[in-house]
Amino acid sequence: MPSERISFPGHAGTTLAARLDQPDGPVLATALFAHCFTCSKDIPAARRIAGRLASMGIAVLRFDFTGLGHSEGEFENTSFSSNVADLIAAAQYLASRDMAPALLIGHSLGGAAVLRARAGIPSARGVVTLGAPFDPKHVAHNFGGQLSRIEAEGAAEVSLGGRPFTIKRQFLEDIRKSALGPSITDLHAALLVMHAPRDETVGIDNAAEIFAAAKHPKSFVTLDDADHLITRARDAEYAAEVIAAWARRYIEMTPPAPPPGAPEGVVRVAEADPNGFLQDIQSGPHHHALADEPLAYGGTNRGMSPYGFVAAGLGACTSMTMRMYARRKGWPLESVAVDVCHDKVHAQDATPSGPAKIDQFTRKICLSGPLSPEQRTRLLEIADKCPVHRTLESGARVITIDKSPL
Repeated sequence: MPSERISFPGHAGTTLAARLDQPDGPVLATALFAHCFTCSKDIPAARRIAGRLASMGIAVLRFDFTGLGHSEGEFENTSFSSNVADLIAAAQYLASRDMAPALLIGHSLGGAAVLRARAGIPSARGVVTLGAPFDPKHVAHNFGGQLSRIEAEGAAEVSLGGRPFTIKRQFLEDIRKSALGPSITDLHAALLVMHAPRDETVGIDNAAEIFAAAKHPKSFVTLDDADHLITRARDAEYAAEVIAAWARRYIEMTPPAPPPGAPEGVVRVAEADPNGFLQDIQSGPHHHALADEPLAYGGTNRGMSPYGFVAAGLGACTSMTMRMYARRKGWPLESVAVDVCHDKVHAQDATPSGPAKIDQFTRKICLSGPLSPEQRTRLLEIADKCPVHRTLESGARVITIDKSPL
């Protein structure tokens, strides 16, 4: 998906660095993503969730808070409240591009920030939290034995994620008075709480408190055994798919008209695992699948094989065509089942210079219902007229166009 490097002024006028991940096609909605405490816009969870949402038609802006990542400013002078102000500034930037965010997504402390920021972002219709604390002062436990020094001396250096950060007393004072209860109760937006029961950084009880404080519509989805930073690709992909499916219920996302000459839209296949064969398949804005190869052929067996998809297309088209015909005739067809097998067989008319083998698809069709012998025979004849059957038998042209960036 296209990822645009951009910058915009933060709450204090300093320049914030951001990425805008956009669909390779029409934008159905826009989301604003807030990263975790002392993290950046480029952590794996943010990149993967943004990329997956973009593939489903949702543009995502992810940015570095003041003093973090590639953004300007001094982290030691920031606070929870300044993060909230940065989020509102990001939403205003998106609105200036006619992309006002309809969805706010926050990870960890970023989740707490989007709950507070919602009041200042009127375009937001949905809010999603990932491993978020109910109370911002929860992050203070990361400061360990330096808390007393921060209180006494006004500032101290703490190690967070193996990196040194200066924390000032003003930060502690700010998070102590930033209770989220009222913001959650008066959210005026649909809420999706996502949390892992085994999260050792922010306990699952935080999710329970957020959920209890919120008014309907609200939903809770477990992230099972995901870690707090959602480092595994499969966990981030799952979270993104749930977010996209949930958001469609609360956010207006009108699908674009299909392009001329492609009545079913565009099917996009992107490599998901360069070390294996896993492929990410997106058909238009709503349908997603995975393609793979079996373990015996070097794959991870997480999806159907390419020929499996071809066989599925033939079987589905066969069943649909017979159902359409029986419905039009008013025949008592109760159900259809089609088994499809693919194999390479010897070509009976092969010549020395021609192919020795051809592809053969064998269909086994089961029709249920009080059909007459004549009706069954006719439906089997109709099966041979399904469009995919005709395409396979007559062949098709494949045109390849290079879209690689220069």
